[in-house]
Amino acid sequence: MSSSDIITIARQTVWVIVKTSVPLLLVSMVVGLIISLFQTLTSIQEQTLTFVPKLIAILIGIMVMGTWILNEIVAFMNTLWGSFSQYIL
Repeated sequence: MSSSDIITIARQTVWVIVKTSVPLLLVSMVVGLIISLFQTLTSIQEQTLTFVPKLIAILIGIMVMGTWILNEIVAFMNTLWGSFSQYIL
């Protein structure tokens, strides 16, 4: 196994992590922005107000996008394990 193989595997791993986490992070950011605007407009200064809506939004996002996320991770792992024999030298 050469260093270029290791770098390629690391690059692919980071790309899968980014690709599968960005949708949930975007959901969290959008909900946080909406709650922040609501707090600004109503002058509510409760710091814990964003926690529950973000948690609910992320759980809904996992329910909606969970199959796609799992399929991406499984496809990557199948590709990685499928070429495992090339790396054992």
